[in-house]
Amino acid sequence: MGLIGGMARTAVVAGTATAVSNRVSRRQAGRWQTQADAQAYQEQQYQQPAYAPPPPAPAPPPPAASTSDDLIEQLQKLGSLRDQGILTDAEFEAQKAKLLAR
Repeated sequence: MGLIGGMARTAVVAGTATAVSNRVSRRQAGRWQTQADAQAYQEQQYQQPAYAPPPPAPAPPPPAASTSDDLIEQLQKLGSLRDQGILTDAEFEAQKAKLLAR
C-alpha cells in the first residue's frame, strides 16, 4: 500500500470515529436532557400548591317563622334569592322544607 492508500485508510478511520463520537455525544445529551426535564417537572410539582376550590358559601340561616304572614314573607324572600341566582334550586327547596317543617 502506498502513501495515498494509507492516507485514504486514515481518512476513513477518522471519519468513522468522528461519526461514532458525534452519535454518542448526541445520545448522551438526549439522556441528560430527559433527566433534567424529569427533575424540573418533579420540582415544579413540589413547588406548586395543590388547587383547593373555595368552600361553598353558607346558606342563609332559616329565619324563625312565628306567623303565617312571616312564613309567606320568608318564602317570598327565598324565592327572590333563587330568582337572582344566589340560591340554587336544591338550596331553595332545602330552606323551604325547613321553613315549612316549623
